[in-house]
Amino acid sequence: MSKAFTRESDDDADDDLPPELKVPAGSKNYMTPGGWDRLRVELYDLVNKERPHVTQVVNWAASNGDRSENADYQYGKRRLREIDRRIRFLQKRLEHAEVVDPALREPTDQVFFAATVTYLREDGREETVCIVGVDETDLKKNHISWTSPVARALLKAREGDVVALRTPNGVEDLEIIEVRYQPIG
Repeated sequence: MSKAFTRESDDDADDDLPPELKVPAGSKNYMTPGGWDRLRVELYDLVNKERPHVTQVVNWAASNGDRSENADYQYGKRRLREIDRRIRFLQKRLEHAEVVDPALREPTDQVFFAATVTYLREDGREETVCIVGVDETDLKKNHISWTSPVARALLKAREGDVVALRTPNGVEDLEIIEVRYQPIG
């Protein structure tokens, strides 16, 4: 069947995402205010800057004549499809997002979404992670998704607790040293 007669479903937008970017079924799409702002800015830029620019290039390329051998036209149309797909994805993510501001949380020593947690590994290494939304994961900043194995092990535990992290090499105990709620950048 021709691609012209197929319709992309918005419901299937998450099907081709890697597992770490999928929000578990029946769960909310939790985000920090900073993560929500980054997605909103990306959506704004795509809609108001990049898409109009690419549309202009496609229109110019179309006016040059034969479209079948026009690389600018072919690439531009493909790029427009990619942009439109990303726009739909971002709109859906933002629409279903539940923004949780860690700075507004009452002080607690229990680990919840948007916590910054310092824990001690069995080998004596101390690590600090921020538990963020699936769209905000950045290992360079030690921002881990709330759906990750480490975050799942830490959630609902308190300072001083020892939690079990299941790894491919077996079970590792993590001792929670500190739990903070601060703005995450």
